[in-house]
Amino acid sequence: MSVMTNLQAVHDAMLEALRNDDRVLLMGEDVGPRGGVFRASQGFTEEFGEERIIDTPLAEYSIVSTAIGMTINGLRPIAEIQFADFSFPAFEQIVNEAARMRYRSNSQYFLPMVIRMPYGGGVGGGLYHSQSVEAFYSHVPGLYVMAPATPYDIFGMFRTAVKLNDPVVFLEHKKIYRAVKGEVPDEYYEIPAGKADVKREGDDLSIITFGMMLHESLKAAETLEKEGISVEVLDLRSLAPLDKEAIIETTKKTGKALIVYEDNLTLGIGAEVSATIAQEAFEYLDGPVMRVAAPDVPGVPFSPPMQNWFMPNAEKIANAARDLAAY
Repeated sequence: MSVMTNLQAVHDAMLEALRNDDRVLLMGEDVGPRGGVFRASQGFTEEFGEERIIDTPLAEYSIVSTAIGMTINGLRPIAEIQFADFSFPAFEQIVNEAARMRYRSNSQYFLPMVIRMPYGGGVGGGLYHSQSVEAFYSHVPGLYVMAPATPYDIFGMFRTAVKLNDPVVFLEHKKIYRAVKGEVPDEYYEIPAGKADVKREGDDLSIITFGMMLHESLKAAETLEKEGISVEVLDLRSLAPLDKEAIIETTKKTGKALIVYEDNLTLGIGAEVSATIAQEAFEYLDGPVMRVAAPDVPGVPFSPPMQNWFMPNAEKIANAARDLAAY
């Protein structure tokens, strides 16, 4: 068993994939000798050379379109988008080409590629280095979307991602790259796509969440436990496909559901989770389905006080959970 940060898990998972399969390569802005802006690929160029660790121009459209061409020719690229906010120039290639290639070719072409995106706020990055983009990509059939938030989940899900024959958007919350540590087994394991995980058992209400909000939700659950409120915390981990069975199961168990996510409130992942509960577990509800999310403003403010106002946190989650528990 090894103890590592989320960032180390990303680094080691990529390293393993590169060592195990000569078809795997990494491409992106500054991923070479510099090791990426977060140092996720530090030391890779020295081991694998510039043919497999490719520093690209500042052109996300080209990064993804080139990766698509590589997959069609038998390679399995890992394409890093330096910040998820910068993925929008490549949106056309991700959504209109990568996600649809298998469908439009009647499975004659597969696109085994992983598009890594550091995402999320709370780092003082302002509007263009703090966005949560999961709802855009989770909406698109043909894409897997993964958002693991612990070293164990990152390692297990990345192993799955690099083996899938369809494109994967792999979201890595940048604020918890170094802030979160956890154990990773030395023996090999994988976590399949579409499987959520109960990170904390409880009886009074369920918090359904993912990403950095998992850790804020766990903090809130600890606070509420001292007040006699037993909270179950379900980590979605996989956003496309969603583990609807796990969502329904935890809701049936506790009768109350609070959905927590960092993106803007309206039309986020929470809306789909809410609809799933309303359709499949309505008769088990003992209160309204509630959400804690960011306000509907265009971006995460740069000002620290305004950033704190924008970001969901353990205190806001606990307050909402108290209201729901008392309903």
